[in-house]
Amino acid sequence: MFIQTEATPNPATMKFLPGRAVLETGTLDMATREAAAQSPLAEKLFGIPNVGGVFFGSDFISVTKTDGEWQQMKPAILGAIMEHYMSGAPLLTSCEQATDDEFFDAKDADTVATIKDLIETRVRPAVAGDGGDITFKGYKEGVVFLHMKGACSGCPSSTATLKHGIQNLLHHFVPDVVEVRPV
Repeated sequence: MFIQTEATPNPATMKFLPGRAVLETGTLDMATREAAAQSPLAEKLFGIPNVGGVFFGSDFISVTKTDGEWQQMKPAILGAIMEHYMSGAPLLTSCEQATDDEFFDAKDADTVATIKDLIETRVRPAVAGDGGDITFKGYKEGVVFLHMKGACSGCPSSTATLKHGIQNLLHHFVPDVVEVRPV
């Protein structure tokens, strides 16, 4: 098994590509050791010193460090991922994934549908390439609220991505959008 690694725009996060599907649908962000209890692989990764977050995408795993150097951490992370896949163990012990409740007024349903479509087709594929995910959380009075996950969470360039990239894109197609904020 060959696992590729890629740097992300967030220097504290590295993307690991095992060359096979990771999650069938959606994404899963585990920012704490307690949240990792739902995945044997995430638990192993959190057992490695300085691992502070694990994020599963469709075909990648992003690992966020709290301290230390990638040079020292990468062999242990690669070993844990390889061992997990070679064991045949399931990725998740529970099929349930937490879903965040969305908020918006019913009168804004058409606007929200357009915003969600733009995020799904234009934003999410781009940020997945960087080891993260951005999902719709809510819309109120021209403000779009987005949940940033994986490499996007805590990334130094995430503010620029939100303000200059996503906000401009959404405003171009939906003039009612005046601001984009993280939650």
